[in-house]
Amino acid sequence: MQQTPERCSFIIPHLGRENMLIDTLSSISLLDKIAIDIEVIIVTKNHKLHFDVDALSNHMSIHIIYAPQHVTISAQRNLGFVQATGNLVAFLDADISLARNWLTELGLLLLTPQTKLVSAVQVASEHASPLEILRTELSNANVDCNVEFLPGRNLLMTRDTFITSGGFPEHLITCEDYVFTQKVGEQGKLFYSTASTYVHLGEDKEFIQMAKKEVWRGQSNLASLKGRDIGLSEYPSFIAPPVFSFGLLFALLFSVFGYSVFAALCMVASMGVLSLYVLRLAKLASPSLSIVTIIKFYGLYFPARTWGTILGLIKPIRTSSHS
Repeated sequence: MQQTPERCSFIIPHLGRENMLIDTLSSISLLDKIAIDIEVIIVTKNHKLHFDVDALSNHMSIHIIYAPQHVTISAQRNLGFVQATGNLVAFLDADISLARNWLTELGLLLLTPQTKLVSAVQVASEHASPLEILRTELSNANVDCNVEFLPGRNLLMTRDTFITSGGFPEHLITCEDYVFTQKVGEQGKLFYSTASTYVHLGEDKEFIQMAKKEVWRGQSNLASLKGRDIGLSEYPSFIAPPVFSFGLLFALLFSVFGYSVFAALCMVASMGVLSLYVLRLAKLASPSLSIVTIIKFYGLYFPARTWGTILGLIKPIRTSSHS
């Protein structure tokens, strides 16, 4: 496919609800573009899109690819890239609302020497729930710096960078963005910037909803480790959930069978992990987040991730819906 100068190709994998996809397209149409041409490639697993695509075009071209139900989100992204003609490539989730300066500011950051991939920081939506605020602030633990990996919600890179990376790993159902961005990181720097922002429209609003998603996300935990180097910053995310969950479980079992010393040791390990994570987030979080909210979050997050990892070992994971 011939590359078009000064064009950015937005590639959006989609499945399920269309209302958030419409909001995503609307935010792209409102971007400050200067002299940059924009094309949008929607790779949907819906059988049909029911809204008027042309009404949202607003000086940008929109192309739709209908993907088979069985393919992963990585495959959808790679399919979209095949049709992309821009020298810049942006990958968005289908539930992202970009700030107007997203393209101009991140485009400037790509001109920084050795910078290969840039992403804007998340901000909470208006009237956000405590859980959404918590997830947003957790996403922004390290900003305006080079990072080891980035979530795939909003990524901007050059066409050549994507080609050199080899594309998204199609064998993974989840965690594919971490594997992909770490691969890009072998070429140069990944930068997470406050120069622009986005709102994650599909961010978890309720705790039970969050826990169900984390069970699903956790099922590719171990599969995502194959064939790549694991940074030191990633180890806690793999170790903490089972230490908390099994520590709590064995503390209960040892207590039932009268092994009080072992029960106490397991409880100390479990509560130690919980305390470390709660204190860390409490230090980062705004005053609007209570300690109770943070404890509730990790008290559900750790077991959900642990159960998801176990499920990933004993059964194949099915592709889930994504907006």
